[in-house]
Amino acid sequence: RRKRAPELGRNKATIKGRVVKSAIEEYHKKKAVNHLRANLQYMLKGRFVANKAITEQVLAQNRGRKSKDQPPKKAAKKKPEGTVFTEEDFRKFEREYFGRP
Repeated sequence: RRKRAPELGRNKATIKGRVVKSAIEEYHKKKAVNHLRANLQYMLKGRFVANKAITEQVLAQNRGRKSKDQPPKKAAKKKPEGTVFTEEDFRKFEREYFGRP
């Protein structure tokens, strides 16, 4: 059998007809866009404010059951320990105990 000669096809290694892209233009196309201002305008446009109890209920329904999904529990605030005695009581005790006037 005779070996067929390779067909003269397109050489895929060449870059003929390829448009060179600017790296700066590609960067600007893919750069992250800050949508904060538009989102704030959209959120402030609506005047309806939901009841806090309803929003808490909706958030609780969307929350998972795992412990990592639960909000941190609020620790009870400790009251600063103060003294029951006043300055006058201390002076009175000092006079009685140490005998100073």
